[in-house]
Amino acid sequence: MTKEKIHLEYLLNATSRNILWNAISTPAGLEDWFADLVISDDKIVEFCWGKTERRKAEIIAIRAYSFIRFHWLDDEDEHGSFEIKMTYNELTSDYVLEIIDYASSDEVEDMKELWDSQVTKLRRTCGF
Repeated sequence: MTKEKIHLEYLLNATSRNILWNAISTPAGLEDWFADLVISDDKIVEFCWGKTERRKAEIIAIRAYSFIRFHWLDDEDEHGSFEIKMTYNELTSDYVLEIIDYASSDEVEDMKELWDSQVTKLRRTCGF
C-alpha cells in the first residue's frame, strides 16, 4: 500500500531556538509532548505511549537547530519515516515547525489530527 506525504506547518511564538530544538530532538523534550516515555540509545529511539504501545525508530538524519528525521524500524516502506523541522521566520521573529509524515490514504486525516493535538501540547508545555 502506498503512503501519502503529509506536510504540516505550525507557527510557534518561540523566543528561544534552544528550547524548541531541545523539545524536538531530546528524549526529555519529546516526552513533554510527543510520547509518554522516550528512551534513546544514540541512533535508536524507543517511543512509548500508555502501557502497551512501543515503537522504535532510527535517527536517519539530523542537523542541529534545523531538523531531525526518524525511520520506524518496524516499517519496511521507504516512507516509513517522519521529520520534524524548525525554521526561523525573520519577518515575524517566530519559528515555524514543519512536520513531514506519511500515512495510507484512509489514515491521512487521523494523522493530521494527531499532529495537531501533539503540537498543541508542545505549545502548552513549552509556552509557545
